[in-house]
Amino acid sequence: MLRDAVIDSLLAGLVAALLALPMIGFRLVDSATGLSLAPRLDWVAWAALAVAAGRFALNLARRALAGREVPAPVALLSARLAGARPAFGWAMIAVAVALPFLANRQVVGIATLVLIYVMLGWGLNIVVGLAGLLCLGYAAFYAVGAYAYALLAQHWQLSFWVGMPLAGLVAAVFGLALGFPVLRLRGDYLAIVTLGFGETVRIVLRNWQEVTGGPRGLSDIPRPTLFGLAMPPEQRVIFIYFVVLALVLVVNAVVLRLRRLPIGRAWEALREDETACRSLGLDPTLLKLSAFAIGAALAGIAGSFFAIRQGFISPESFSFMESAAILAIVVLGGMGSQIGVVLAALLLVGLPEWFRELQQYRMLAFGGAMVLIMLWRPSGLLSGRDPTILLGGRK
Repeated sequence: MLRDAVIDSLLAGLVAALLALPMIGFRLVDSATGLSLAPRLDWVAWAALAVAAGRFALNLARRALAGREVPAPVALLSARLAGARPAFGWAMIAVAVALPFLANRQVVGIATLVLIYVMLGWGLNIVVGLAGLLCLGYAAFYAVGAYAYALLAQHWQLSFWVGMPLAGLVAAVFGLALGFPVLRLRGDYLAIVTLGFGETVRIVLRNWQEVTGGPRGLSDIPRPTLFGLAMPPEQRVIFIYFVVLALVLVVNAVVLRLRRLPIGRAWEALREDETACRSLGLDPTLLKLSAFAIGAALAGIAGSFFAIRQGFISPESFSFMESAAILAIVVLGGMGSQIGVVLAALLLVGLPEWFRELQQYRMLAFGGAMVLIMLWRPSGLLSGRDPTILLGGRK
């Protein structure tokens, strides 16, 4: 057993070295004679050593725990944590309400961005977690909402309170437009089509310069007002935060209610088995269209908040990496879990923004977090994939 663990760890270290060599094994050096490559083989060696040591420790832990039952205290703790979710949710709301009075402007701005990604995560959770439709181009709806609000505010002088729901409506229309061509697709084929849709939207935004500004994007986006009165920057940041927080709470209540309505249970039936769903008399076409439309509407509303927070938008803000980040939030938090999405957004968005000097390691943190989740909690931090309503009573 020890020999097998050593061989497996050595192979893992070798693979890590081969992958690390082209990525971190060389660096560009600017000198008087021009650019040149300088080797960093010590970095490669340390990376391979770390992976091999981690793999060896993991193999030993797996063999030590093989066949053992979960200790009673651990099972009891898991049960108590599952039962404490409502109290945990109320505690998070209390902290969110008190945050602007306890923190500075930078922290409030980061919290606003986290709330925007929470809304995006809940929207994608409808499509992926409830309906079971893998979408890799969700940032397209995010972009449509941001650009729709910016254009409505700049060219038609619509206020934020009118432009925000219209941006969500425009994004919902795009969701329906995507839903129709992919009605007969499942699994990987659906993911490829949605990926192509997201890239198409981004390329159109980059090349339609007369409307979207092209690569320059749109700037000087009008900020929201309170009864027609403009606010100083400090007060505006807090005002936007509370508006986003209020809307996030409303979205949470609406999504939880939808899960208990017939359409929510139909989404879960579609997620588990489309053929069985059809045999029960449910129409998968309408279910897919409704999931795409509602999820896209939430992304469009989040896009309008992103536009007013930044004051500037460009096509590069809505690349595939945004779709991957939102999907990572859903998977990391647990598909179908509301609180899990909040925790994942705090980990994957809040921490990188707080430690901005380590921004270059963001994707490394993403990959590491996903690997750990797949090993430790394959269903996510707080999985909510169980049926919302069970026979014999409500969950």
